[in-house]
Amino acid sequence: MSAEERRAYAHCERMARRHYENFPVASLLLPARMRPHIAAIYAFARRADDFADEPGIPDAERIRLLAGWRARLRAAAATPAPAHAPADGDDLIFRALRATVTRHALPLSLFEDLLSAFEQDVSTTRYPSWDHVLDYCRRSANPVGRLVLRVAGYTDPRLDDASDAVCTALQLTNFWQDLGRDWDGGRLYVPLADLDRFGAREADLADRRMTDQWRAVLAAVAERTRGLFLAGRAVCDGVTGRLRWELRLTWLGGRRVLDKVERARRVSFDRRPTLGIRDLPPIVRDAVLWPRTR
Repeated sequence: MSAEERRAYAHCERMARRHYENFPVASLLLPARMRPHIAAIYAFARRADDFADEPGIPDAERIRLLAGWRARLRAAAATPAPAHAPADGDDLIFRALRATVTRHALPLSLFEDLLSAFEQDVSTTRYPSWDHVLDYCRRSANPVGRLVLRVAGYTDPRLDDASDAVCTALQLTNFWQDLGRDWDGGRLYVPLADLDRFGAREADLADRRMTDQWRAVLAAVAERTRGLFLAGRAVCDGVTGRLRWELRLTWLGGRRVLDKVERARRVSFDRRPTLGIRDLPPIVRDAVLWPRTR
């Protein structure tokens, strides 16, 4: 690795450590050889997500920024790294990403899917059905799991399918966790068909009223999310070494957040439960006992 590549990867790893997430990015549990590459993927997606979500940017400008990010992605994949030192942080991201994509033969289509989901966040605020929500997750979350598997050297389609289920479950958990925050931003990811099914009204969200109808909606979406966690459990058993522990802890952490969200949402739209230090011992315990909890 050249000095410029080391500098580029170090920038991406600083970005990964700086941003709050439910689950650590490029954590120390990952094999050391994987961490810089996962951080580069994260930095690329983090900046694109900022274009779509940061307040105060007009929608037309968001789309322009995302189009420019896509153009830089394609250029990075098609051309060698420049000989001169990168001029800014975004240059560093693409220097690292170029090296990661090349070394692991990562499909650009997975990165393009991520960008299409970020663009959708600019223009789409409601989802009529579960098919629409799951299609969004297919592009916003599932590519990340597949990229992690590719960086680790796995190409088994069965692992891809299980990874997709877990990543979709994690994305959905985040939706239910951020229900109030997304509502304040003008978005609602709960399928409108479920609102109709249980007679829930958006007006109650506006008034911050937790009605029986909304409790029924949120119980139903949590149940569906829990089923996806179960469907994806196999990816945690299909990998080896430290990555297996990383995936077990991520799976268990996601399930625990979902349980907390479901309990909190019975009372309030505004509480945003997260994992804390007290959650660590039971998560570690369950990771150790994993083979006995099938």
